[in-house]
Amino acid sequence: MKADLKVALIGNPNTGKSTLFNVLTGLNQKVGNFPGVTVDKKTGFCILNDGRRAEIIDLPGTYSLYPKSKDESIVFSVLADRSNPHHPDLVIVILDASNLKRNLLLYTQVADLKIPVILALNMMDLANKSGLNININLLSKKLGVPVVPISARKAEGITALKEAIAYANRFALQEDTIDVEQLAPELISSIREEIHVENNYYALQLAHQHEYLPFLSPQQNDRIETLEEEHSFHSQKSQATETIARYNFINDVLFDVVTRKEHFAEKESYSNKIDKVLTHKVFGFVIFFAILMFIFQAIFSWSAYPMTLIENLFTWLTSVLHKTLPAGPLTSLLLDGVIAGLSGVLVFIPQIAILFAFISILEDTGYMSRVTFMMDRIMRKVGLNGKSVVPLIGGFACAVPSIMSTRTIENWKDRMITIMVTPLITCSARLPVYTLLISLVVPNRNVWWLFNLQGLAMMAMYLFSVVSAVVVAFVFKLILKSRERGYFIMELPVYQMPRWKNVGLTMYERSKTFVIQAGKVIIAVSIILWVMASYGPGKRMEQIDQKYSNASFTGKKSAEEVQRLKATDQLENSYAGILGHAIEPAIRPLGFDWKIGIALITSVAAREVFVGTMATIYSVDGNADKLDSVMDKMRNAKNPETGLPVFTFAVAMSLMMFYAFAMQCASTVAVVYRETKEWKWPVIQFAYMTVLAYAASFITFHLLK
Repeated sequence: MKADLKVALIGNPNTGKSTLFNVLTGLNQKVGNFPGVTVDKKTGFCILNDGRRAEIIDLPGTYSLYPKSKDESIVFSVLADRSNPHHPDLVIVILDASNLKRNLLLYTQVADLKIPVILALNMMDLANKSGLNININLLSKKLGVPVVPISARKAEGITALKEAIAYANRFALQEDTIDVEQLAPELISSIREEIHVENNYYALQLAHQHEYLPFLSPQQNDRIETLEEEHSFHSQKSQATETIARYNFINDVLFDVVTRKEHFAEKESYSNKIDKVLTHKVFGFVIFFAILMFIFQAIFSWSAYPMTLIENLFTWLTSVLHKTLPAGPLTSLLLDGVIAGLSGVLVFIPQIAILFAFISILEDTGYMSRVTFMMDRIMRKVGLNGKSVVPLIGGFACAVPSIMSTRTIENWKDRMITIMVTPLITCSARLPVYTLLISLVVPNRNVWWLFNLQGLAMMAMYLFSVVSAVVVAFVFKLILKSRERGYFIMELPVYQMPRWKNVGLTMYERSKTFVIQAGKVIIAVSIILWVMASYGPGKRMEQIDQKYSNASFTGKKSAEEVQRLKATDQLENSYAGILGHAIEPAIRPLGFDWKIGIALITSVAAREVFVGTMATIYSVDGNADKLDSVMDKMRNAKNPETGLPVFTFAVAMSLMMFYAFAMQCASTVAVVYRETKEWKWPVIQFAYMTVLAYAASFITFHLLK
């Protein structure tokens, strides 16, 4: 259905723009009190009070119409290009009511483009708490636009905002903020005449940004460049002059509009008081370390009961289906292939949900921004931009969106290094692998009455990934050459209570995404793997059937032992077994057998497929009458040569080291190519990570065996 009105939301980062977008549209979209959450424009629909349907367009957060990154350039492109499908009829500029002076700079630029504007003063509750008194009517009169006070987090003032949208005029009524023509009168006049534009500020923006605007033709670009040279136009000087003029205008506007209550004048905000502790150069890192420790303790302890329930559910389901369905290849495919593969991964949903709940709480309270600020000190020492911290922290969830978010990094070298090291950060796909292996070899007991050993082991793997990324970044700093200099500008939002509805929504959405994305891959891989593990070349399977049906053989062993030996023999002679044995010489120095080798190959599609592969392999290889969880099957697996457990402490640690470094994710390879536009970078990334994985695994195994 076509919208009657297109409305764009524009604002500085951390002004509550994405929160307002969710409130207006009702879409279940991620909202976080964290810089850089909105990386691309998002759309939704809102029914206005008069029954009309408005399309709401959420544009990336930006401090100015002069872009400092790729995502910020989207803003002016959408506002300037009338042929753009998202070009708005109306713009809502969202301001942080507690920091009007800085926020109004963007408003004055948008206003001078002469697009109809509404001002939404967000966080009015926080402004009132800090003692600010804002004369809404006077501000509206001085600017010539509707001004609506709101609190997006509490959904206050939304009805009034919808009324303002419904009654908004299609014509721009705002007052001029500065005399734009005086900035470059001859150039502006020439561009208006030759490019056929009516607005002075639009013409000036074309002079500043024409090289990055896709809607301009090559001829128009060349002509604007020529005009700049003819009129000796200096973009940076012009921007500086413009900014000074705009702040003079803003100061005049706010002089009578904003007052502060006397007893609040010298009062320090509670956010600043908390920051003195949480961002302290020593205690800040200690507190962050303690928070991480608590999170990973919780991941293991809180998830134990629901994980056991899920394991028991799948064991019961498999048992019922084994008794209900007729024996045959299709039943084996369903039970030993699809269900076994899925059960091996779905059991980890509680841990995934708990991890994302904590991440959502840290973002929503504003603490994650403080982590970014603290980590900037370390990042700069290894040659990274402070903005690299956002993708790296996002890497704890998934490397794919994190690599996409590097678009906010202006410096080419900093961006490339961030892209190259982000996959080293432990993502949620590694969580099932680590959990499985840690549960196999690390005792589930507390030390010092407080810390669970398994939780400590998990935290160690996460911290190890961060250290690895920093060290590799330093190496890339020495290899890659660039003369650009990076900088880091970030606003620390005030501390706020987390929105528990949003936390619950994040848990649900991320868990659902994990199940859908991982499930599709796992089902496909499980089916292929079951076929490869159930059939072999030539008449090998028939010969094995004959061998184990021979009375001279069966008479010496129990039926259960014959069945186990037959299943093992069939697996070794299957296509999967042949492939595993083919690569076994290369991975034997790492402590891996041919079955683990099969899992290493299948998990190139996605890391979590390792667990599903182990479940399928040991289901095909096991006794159909003995239904254990994948963890039990792996714990009971024995080396046929030595009779010792396959998954010893040395082997499990070696495997974790391999997965800590290896690029076992096809989606990450694809997104690196898409972001760099060259195959060279994903190839280099895959190669160096594979070499690191092999070396780290080799060293770990031989030190611990």
